[in-house]
Amino acid sequence: MTIAADSLKLITTVEQLKYYLIQAMKIEHATIPPYMTALYSIKPGKNLEAFHIIREVAVEEMLHLTLVANVYNAVGGSFASPVLTAPNFIPTYPSYLPTGSTDFKVGLTKFSKKTIETFRKIERSKDVEEGDPLVESRSLQEYLLEVVGCDPTKTFYSIGLFYAEIIRGLNALYKEKGPDLFCGDPRRQITPEYYYNGGGDIIPVTDLRSAMRALKVIQEQGEGSRSGTIYDAERELAHDYRFQQILLEKYYVIDKDDPTKSDQPNEPTGKSFNVDWNEVYPIKDNAKLSDYPEGSEVRTAALEFHSAYRDFLTKIEYAFDGHPEQLIPAVGGMFRLKEQANSLMRNPIPGNPGVNAAPIFKLDKR
Repeated sequence: MTIAADSLKLITTVEQLKYYLIQAMKIEHATIPPYMTALYSIKPGKNLEAFHIIREVAVEEMLHLTLVANVYNAVGGSFASPVLTAPNFIPTYPSYLPTGSTDFKVGLTKFSKKTIETFRKIERSKDVEEGDPLVESRSLQEYLLEVVGCDPTKTFYSIGLFYAEIIRGLNALYKEKGPDLFCGDPRRQITPEYYYNGGGDIIPVTDLRSAMRALKVIQEQGEGSRSGTIYDAERELAHDYRFQQILLEKYYVIDKDDPTKSDQPNEPTGKSFNVDWNEVYPIKDNAKLSDYPEGSEVRTAALEFHSAYRDFLTKIEYAFDGHPEQLIPAVGGMFRLKEQANSLMRNPIPGNPGVNAAPIFKLDKR
């Protein structure tokens, strides 16, 4: 059962718009723990090219999260009640993402060919604007986006179509309310000086035009490159092809001045590099606190990592809540978690020989 695209009008009020923007923040964050897990499972000093590719994509996912927060603040959204620190913000991994017709789950797994192939599926350009926007949830229980006002078994066909509905709703509400739709305090916006260089363009959102620019950056940078090219709207290599470089062990070449001189999809001509898939810690997939024995050092370390990650989200939320100057040190904290993650990943789980511990982002349901 599907719902036709022309009948889909989920966003008809400002409150519904705010709800779906919170859902968008959940989607943008949902890829960060999988990327971090794969990143930190690489043994120190090994696979440096792959390490930097994954790290750059993770920084840009933080950019996407920030751009959604800017749109949310611009239309009067509030972080006074928990958003990033709400109990349901971090998904239970493995989790389905709404990424098209192919069924797959995204989990917390070590750096491997299979993991990178999964990352490519997350970021792929195919199917992002095709198909009916709503479909039967592929898990019926485990899905990331809750569709308000519809059958609870429905989920979005793809992230691209999810954003298309936000854009449609935003345009419709602007026709109704005009500039009053953007009633948020401009001082709450994250502006370029408050974000890392090289992570992409931060767009302060104060009107319909800037809101559309921000949402289009997210769509094209992460959820689909321009048709027939390897780059996004900013003429940067799209995430899908960045990950493909790891599998092909070769860089793409992009000529920003003359796109016709850029490489074609699936045909990189840049510098080669080596990937050693064995230089990785043999971590437990989708680790849970219950995997670690009571009183063990790895259990203590896992709880410490969980606490530090929650503190990281708390600081990001504080930055979004009218303290933009706090964002750079907050994002930096994401990478200061590396040592805590490594202290888990280099240690075997007691009673489970050959399997090492891994970070815990969300505590087990009790």
